[in-house]
Amino acid sequence: MHELTLARSLVEMAVDYAERNGATRVTRISVRLGVLAGILRSLYFCFEPATKGTRCEGAVLDIEEVPLSVHCGYCQEIKTPRALYNFRCPTCGRPTPKVVTGREMQLVGIELDGGRAAPARGRPAQAPAASAGEPAR
Repeated sequence: MHELTLARSLVEMAVDYAERNGATRVTRISVRLGVLAGILRSLYFCFEPATKGTRCEGAVLDIEEVPLSVHCGYCQEIKTPRALYNFRCPTCGRPTPKVVTGREMQLVGIELDGGRAAPARGRPAQAPAASAGEPAR
């Protein structure tokens, strides 16, 4: 089950960050996950077992699901297909194989005990209501 491996990797990154910053506990891990990944439910399911005995035990996994969008070469616009696996432009009906969003898995934040929010990969920390950042390329 690769979802357990992904959950463990998220936990390892968060634990490493907490250790480097002198925090005893991670309270929240925020992730952006594209709908095409198809692992939303199973990642939630695997997260708790992956945190057992770590600084992340009891942490909340916060997942922002990123919708599918594609680029139509004919219309020269980014569109949202009518169905998840329908890679045709909803306007002109032509094939749209270039996926713009919907495949990403991006660690966007780690919240440590004491309320400090840690950005992932050097990004500035976001306020709880702020945008989670740009989609992965």
